[in-house]
Amino acid sequence: MQRKPSWIRAKMPGGDAFFDLRKRVGELGLHTVCESASCPNIGECWNRKSLTIMILGGVCTRSCKFCDVPTGRPLPPDPEEPQRVATILAELGLRHTVITCVDRDDLKDGGAAHWAATIRAVKAAAPELVLEVLTGDFKGDTGAVDVVLAAGPDVLAHNLETVPRLSREVRVQASYARSYAILRHAKARGAITKTGLMLGLGEELGEVRQVLRELREIGVDILTLGQYLRPSRGHLPVARFVTPDEFAALKGEALALGFPHVESAPMVRSSYHADGQRDIVRALAAGAGGQVGPAPRAETA
Repeated sequence: MQRKPSWIRAKMPGGDAFFDLRKRVGELGLHTVCESASCPNIGECWNRKSLTIMILGGVCTRSCKFCDVPTGRPLPPDPEEPQRVATILAELGLRHTVITCVDRDDLKDGGAAHWAATIRAVKAAAPELVLEVLTGDFKGDTGAVDVVLAAGPDVLAHNLETVPRLSREVRVQASYARSYAILRHAKARGAITKTGLMLGLGEELGEVRQVLRELREIGVDILTLGQYLRPSRGHLPVARFVTPDEFAALKGEALALGFPHVESAPMVRSSYHADGQRDIVRALAAGAGGQVGPAPRAETA
């Protein structure tokens, strides 16, 4: 395992708020990506009651080379899970939260119906909550995306993770083109959209810039850029540690391209400080149904 530079620092989990939240998550039988993916920010986020619930179980059908979520054969979706998710989010009284999922390639709809049930339950229990959903690619099924969007999430997020050249190596069962098509489709339906990239996997700066341009071509609203950190020796190694100054420069370039909001720093993750984006999302929703930037390109096969 590589030695981390001085700017890579994570707060150790601890404190009453952290342990109370962990206890409640356990009582309700829920999963969080914070724990399952070994997120380095869990201590900081959970102490302000900011967690990212992971639905559709705790076992993923995919084996991405960057991710620490267990891979295997998952159990059938739990029909009671949507209500348990709604229960904890209503209890916490959050203003903005993110829900994500494991990939469920074993399900015909990729879990879209379960997603919709969860969104409806959360909206009923916490109507003032701004809800961001970080979904998989549904194997490219845009009909499944429509099922999710019809339930009324405030933000549809789906991560590209890396540049096209590295996508197959990093995500194995996914592709850049398919993920891009999911974001394009969601934007064409009027959704506020968000995506993220990990840096330090071997990408070149020109490749990152090209991805940013392509994302703005379809009007993606919110962008996150963060440093890839290797969860274990069984995962892809870090090619390099990107400096804070480089992240700051990329943020400036992304904002100049027209992204309404950008989070770019070594410790940034998909849902990192998402709870501070409520006003951004509300402002986007107030303008043209969340539609910003150039008109979406026509759908292609």
